[in-house]
Amino acid sequence: MDADSVEKAASTLLGAYATRTPVPPLTATYSDISIDDAYAIQRIQTDAWVKNGAVIKGHKVGLTSAAMQKQMGVDTPDFGVLTDSMFFPEGETADITRFLQPRAEPEIGFVLGKPLSGPGVTVAEAVAAIDFVLPALELIDSRIADWKITLPDTIADNASSGGLVLGSRPVKPADIDLSLTGCLVHRNGRLIDTGAGGAVLGGSPVSALVWLANVLGERGVSLEAGHVILPGSVTAAFPVNPGDTISATFDRIGSVSITFSGQEGQ
Repeated sequence: MDADSVEKAASTLLGAYATRTPVPPLTATYSDISIDDAYAIQRIQTDAWVKNGAVIKGHKVGLTSAAMQKQMGVDTPDFGVLTDSMFFPEGETADITRFLQPRAEPEIGFVLGKPLSGPGVTVAEAVAAIDFVLPALELIDSRIADWKITLPDTIADNASSGGLVLGSRPVKPADIDLSLTGCLVHRNGRLIDTGAGGAVLGGSPVSALVWLANVLGERGVSLEAGHVILPGSVTAAFPVNPGDTISATFDRIGSVSITFSGQEGQ
């Protein structure tokens, strides 16, 4: 893609946020879009948000499970940014109209205690940088109509980010085995799925943090102390409907939940 096309693609996605209307896949319009193009499109949107007052509070890693990578026909994760407006307080009802096509994913969230800069970050360095972990629900969303996304589409669309809610019980990573940490997911009190930390990239959520730090480092970006990192879902993503209450309970970490408004204006 040339620079003008990259700018136009970013404007298209920014327009989808503004109009609350999904757009066709970028890959249907720009057949030559590359992974680097997609990250450039993502960066233009991030810069626009920051210019308008947004604060970057962390990053998310997507496409970390073998099942999702097989479904998408890829062999690598992707990343997006988390801004302050994406964080929802636990216990409050979220306005579902803020989203276009929301889905939820349970994750083990990391809060960093010190900066982490790649490339060359090791597992040991990544673990040492984690201050504590929290139960998390990521609220993914897509500005691409009907979730008809390829890898470049989701990368350009900030890795299909929408929002997140964090639990309030911090746990030190040394106190648990993240790979073996199990999770129960409930919708409106009914169990709908189970998972474990081992479903994330390389069998551990820490592997996703290592990947993220090193990939961002190659792009001149560091992870900062206090940043929240979402390393990837421990289950498949599932749709969220008006009026739903979604909860995730992690062994030895605790629970997190969020309720969505039942209709517009509620």
